[in-house]
Amino acid sequence: MSQADSADQAPRVLVLGAHPDDADFHAGGYLALCRQRGFEVLMISVTDGASGHHQLWGPELAARRRREAEAAGQVIGARYQVWDFPDGYLEPSLELRERIIRTIRSYRPDLVLTHRTNDYHPDHRAVGQAVQDASYMVTVPAVCPDTPALRRDPVVAYMCDLFTKPVPLEPDVVLDITGVLDTVVRMLACHESQVFEWLPYNQRIEDQVPQDAAERLEWLRQWYAQRPRQVAQRFREALLEQYGPAGDAVEFAEAFEVSEYASPLDACARRRLFPMLAE
Repeated sequence: MSQADSADQAPRVLVLGAHPDDADFHAGGYLALCRQRGFEVLMISVTDGASGHHQLWGPELAARRRREAEAAGQVIGARYQVWDFPDGYLEPSLELRERIIRTIRSYRPDLVLTHRTNDYHPDHRAVGQAVQDASYMVTVPAVCPDTPALRRDPVVAYMCDLFTKPVPLEPDVVLDITGVLDTVVRMLACHESQVFEWLPYNQRIEDQVPQDAAERLEWLRQWYAQRPRQVAQRFREALLEQYGPAGDAVEFAEAFEVSEYASPLDACARRRLFPMLAE
């Protein structure tokens, strides 16, 4: 049985990303599909996002990114929290692990999504490691005894990255997100400081960003779509296995690898947490 009080209760999904916009960028399609089906979704940025800009940083940027995250959550009717660990300086500390343990216990998610431990960004790796370290401990009553322990871990899965060393992602779920791509784009557009300012600057394409609002949204769609298109191309065989011949036509996808350190994604959990795969 899941962590929810009843098997009939809508599933709960918790995303523990390193920065505001990580949940949207790596799992926004799945989260949008979840909300369409009445799932409860909580997105958390573990860091305050205060370093992610070339002209603005510190408390002013952190406040701006918090507002942007809240707006992104509202696009799909989900909560979006921003914690106060410093952006760019995150470590898989005991403090972080304990906060994650307490959050998982109190929220009681059926599924936790996070970063892999060999992602490119040190903050991503730190969150992934802290979630891995917390996975078993959420069931140990003597650890963080102020928050009642769970009888069973949730399912924990890693959001997709395309890095191959030391090992590539081996997806257990590859999901067609074509139908909600524009919803993800609207979520990402709320993170103006990132998608229209910092990331274009960081990629040296800031001169390509239009000034007109409608043109900006279309530019963002083209920029973001490259990523889920790459995911679909890399995991085409898995899409064919999942969707049959229709998998060959899937243009945009997200992929998730289930962690070995928490509950397995058995057939029952798969049907409950990914009902869109059977529709």
